[in-house]
Amino acid sequence: MSKKKSLAQVSDFDIRLLRLFKTVVECGSFSAAESVLGISRSAISLHMGDLEKRLGICLCQRGRAGFALTDEGRAVLHASQTMLSAIEEFRTEVNQLHHQLRGELNIGIINNLVTQSHMHLTHALKSLSARGPGVRINISMTTPSEIELGVQDGHLHVGVVPLINPLSGLDYLPLYEEHSLLYCSREHPFFARADSDISQDELHSAEAIAPNYRLTVEAMAQHHALNCTATASDREGIAFLILTGGYIGFLPDHFAAGWVAQGVMRPLHPQQFCYDIPLNVALRKGRRPNLVLEYFLQSLEQSRNG
Repeated sequence: MSKKKSLAQVSDFDIRLLRLFKTVVECGSFSAAESVLGISRSAISLHMGDLEKRLGICLCQRGRAGFALTDEGRAVLHASQTMLSAIEEFRTEVNQLHHQLRGELNIGIINNLVTQSHMHLTHALKSLSARGPGVRINISMTTPSEIELGVQDGHLHVGVVPLINPLSGLDYLPLYEEHSLLYCSREHPFFARADSDISQDELHSAEAIAPNYRLTVEAMAQHHALNCTATASDREGIAFLILTGGYIGFLPDHFAAGWVAQGVMRPLHPQQFCYDIPLNVALRKGRRPNLVLEYFLQSLEQSRNG
């Protein structure tokens, strides 16, 4: 058989012929391959002839002496097995992309949300991390303003912030509301007294703590009614000052619950001195597609609806 020039490219038709060739070799003859391939021996012979013409190589001897590969045929068989195996690996890896995510999730969260009983964030992060080692989660604990700026400039994929003054460049998805109460510690004179014995004037004149981060109008009104002589940049700082026994201050009920259970803190007039702040997931408008982020958001929604 005359030699042809090098094969310019491998087409889908070539791959089908090579699969047929591999099956014929595995079966040991054209006749044995008939039932496996579901075509006649003459059709197999025509396909084998087409393959030899396309490759410019005699692949096998067939006739009364039986079926036998040529040296070139054995080389083509080995190369075919390597190529077909690579195609299968490619197919498997692509299919796994639907099940194993790859990439990073950079998320900014305000401090002291880990004690929130709803645990929507924890459940969503758990579901994301279970998708395999191809996902890397990076958490930044910082202030709401820094989180929103990070989401806007793309440094963070998503943030969890109180909804105070929405920024035009961000989308906000409701997460849950955080309920805050006014607390004193066991060291404070109010602790051992019943609420009914503590007058409004005493509460308004007691030294209190003002957060120096953004608050809702309702929360600001509650603080303006107090004698705020100290400030704190976050809720942990407020807790430190409350625990000194010298101050009263507002804390989220889930954050203070541990100290309350230990008998270290208690709320004061919880029906009157309280406020709710909505916590939202912040996302950049017009963000680029990100499968890791989308899976996290889906998991978060499932946790909220569950």
